[in-house]
Amino acid sequence: MKKMCLVFLISLLCLYPAVNLYADDAADIAKLEEKANQGNVDAQLDLGSKYYHGQGVEQSFDKAFEWLEKAAVQGDASAQYNLGVMYLKGRGVKQDSYKAFEWFEKAAEQGDSNAQFNLGVMYDQGQGVEQDYAKAFEWYEKSARQGDAAAQYNLAFMYYYGQAVKQDFHKAFEWYEKSAKQGDPDAQYKLGVMYEEGQGVKQDLHKAFEWYEKAAIQGDVDAQYNLGFMYDEGQGVTQDFSKAVLWYEKAANQGHANAQNNLAIMYAEGQGVNQDFRKAVEWFEKAANQGNADAQNNLGIIYEEGRGGVKQDYALAKEFFGKACDNGKQAGCDSYKELNMKGY
Repeated sequence: MKKMCLVFLISLLCLYPAVNLYADDAADIAKLEEKANQGNVDAQLDLGSKYYHGQGVEQSFDKAFEWLEKAAVQGDASAQYNLGVMYLKGRGVKQDSYKAFEWFEKAAEQGDSNAQFNLGVMYDQGQGVEQDYAKAFEWYEKSARQGDAAAQYNLAFMYYYGQAVKQDFHKAFEWYEKSAKQGDPDAQYKLGVMYEEGQGVKQDLHKAFEWYEKAAIQGDVDAQYNLGFMYDEGQGVTQDFSKAVLWYEKAANQGHANAQNNLAIMYAEGQGVNQDFRKAVEWFEKAANQGNADAQNNLGIIYEEGRGGVKQDYALAKEFFGKACDNGKQAGCDSYKELNMKGY
């Protein structure tokens, strides 16, 4: 039920909207270029943005880079950040993570929160710079304190797992909560986990349910599964098999193996849905194909006993029990041995 790893993603945002000094007709573009050529930073930034997006001019990443570089050299933090993005994406210039890092660093030192976050990620991944978790933590914290939800999440992650800092569930909870309240679904999920487990906060299954629900509505697959499980077991909410099926199915359709197995059980037992062994077998198979030992064992039982109109097949039963055993399911090992002793 826990998300044990974090994928750190560089925040490749669109260019900051520049100050729109002029409208987008040819005469106004000409005036803007005149201003830019005179060294006006706002005009250079605006012109770079227009060329990047093709707004009032033919789109040209080369020209966008040219004008943004002029503004960046003059010290404009937004231009420096955007130049870092262009180096990172390889737009208007050859892709260069080292150059991207340099420009993000210039913007970050001026307080740009997006650049601070990206700098944290680059230190975290060792992209364009030698990997340094302590530096990553430092830049995440700067960005997080300015309210960046992604930085708040990553900072919480480092506190939660004790990465470059002493493990501290209370601080992890604090930063996950800040990010979650801004609508970050990963943070909402983690907040649910911490309320469920009583990590950094008093255990509260009702609160866990609330945060799982927020994340689940946004499509977080683990939260959808956990929400289904809570409805299934009546944890933190009144037991409701129909709603359990609803959330298991959402997670199952996203490929969540445990959700697929549990959905299959609901179909097999007719809980919250009309009993349907054909669908049960379909979902067990989907989970089994992902290596889910419970589903493999369940398929073994169905084929061994010929349940629900499924044709009895000891060879298939033995095959699935064997797979379950290989994946650590002791019941599968026991059933496999039993069929062996019976001569199957």
